[in-house]
Amino acid sequence: MQEHSKPSSAELTSVAWHISTKSENGGGSCVEAGPLADGSGRVAVRHSRRPGGEVIVYTRAEWEAFIGGVKDGEFDFPDTSC
Repeated sequence: MQEHSKPSSAELTSVAWHISTKSENGGGSCVEAGPLADGSGRVAVRHSRRPGGEVIVYTRAEWEAFIGGVKDGEFDFPDTSC
């Protein structure tokens, strides 16, 4: 992962956060993601239960690689529940 500058509090307040519709019944343990409004293409990710907590920021290329892997099934882990 490349080194990035950490977004300011003001930048994070302007993020239009999104939660997957598939997470709506997840009991509130969801991941939120949204683009930074600075035109860099970077995407911020946070835990929905801790909106003031840590935020991880990815470059557009990193985000697209992750989304591509999800669409290709690279993160389809086997069900280990009993």
